[in-house]
Amino acid sequence: MYTSTDAKPWTVPMLADAKREGRKLVMLTAYDAGFARVMDDNGVDLILVGDSLGMVVQGHGSTLPVSVDDIAYHVSCVSRGLQRALLIADLPFGADATPERALDASLKFLQAGAAMVKLEGAAHKLDVIRFLVDREIPVCAHLGLTPQSVLRLGGYKVQGREDKAAKQICEDALAVAKAGATLLVLECVPSSLAAAITVASPIPTIGIGAGAACDGQVLVLHDLLGVNTGHRRPKFVKDFLAQGGSIAGAIKAFGDDVRSGAFPDAAHAYE
Repeated sequence: MYTSTDAKPWTVPMLADAKREGRKLVMLTAYDAGFARVMDDNGVDLILVGDSLGMVVQGHGSTLPVSVDDIAYHVSCVSRGLQRALLIADLPFGADATPERALDASLKFLQAGAAMVKLEGAAHKLDVIRFLVDREIPVCAHLGLTPQSVLRLGGYKVQGREDKAAKQICEDALAVAKAGATLLVLECVPSSLAAAITVASPIPTIGIGAGAACDGQVLVLHDLLGVNTGHRRPKFVKDFLAQGGSIAGAIKAFGDDVRSGAFPDAAHAYE
C-alpha cells in the first residue's frame, strides 16, 4: 500500500534498491501535466511518455508515425506535473537507428524534463545503449513484443513461446544489462519466461503482459481507465476505473494491486 511516507522523489539508483529489497515498482504512461499530477499524488513511481501516444492520443494505427518532437512536447508537459515520480521518455521509431541520432533525441528529452530514455530491442541497439550510458544518459531497455517491430512481426503477438525465441530473449536481457541499461520492460512474453529473466537479471524488470513475477508493472493510461482507443484490448489490460471509482481511485487501485501481487493474475497474463 502506498502512503505519504513513500513520497521521496525517485532517482535512478533507487531502482536497483527497489529490486534488491523486493519492492514492486508501479509505472504508468502519461501524456500531460494533469494526469501526471494525479499519478504523482497517488503513488506511481515511474511515468513513461510512451510512443503509445501515437495510438491512444493521435489516433494512428501503430506507434510508427510518432516523432522526436512529439515525445519532447509531451515530456515537457508531463514534467510540469511531477514532484516525485521518475520520468522516462520513449525513443520513437528510427530515433535510435544510430548512436548519434539517439543522443540527439535523448538530449532533447532530458532537457525537456526526462530522467531516462527507453529504447526497443537488442542487437545493434546494444551499441546505442553503451553510447548513451557513456554520456551519462540512463537507459531503459524493452524486449519481447516491441511495437516498433510491428511490420516485421506481422502484428502484436506474444513473443518467446518457442524455445529458440525464449533463449534469445533471455540472452538479450542479460546483454542489455551488461551494456548499461538500468531498467528492462518485458512485454507480452510467457509468465514463466519473464520470471526466469527477472531472477537472472541484475536490473529491475517491468512487465506488461509478462506475469506477476516481474519487479514491477506498467499499463497504458487509457487501458487502465477503460478508454476505447479504437484498438483491440490485449488480454493483459484491466479496467481499474471500474474498481477504483474515479481516476485517482483507479490509479491508486492499480498501484495497490501491483504492490500486493494481486495484479496481474492469471487472467491477465500469458502462458
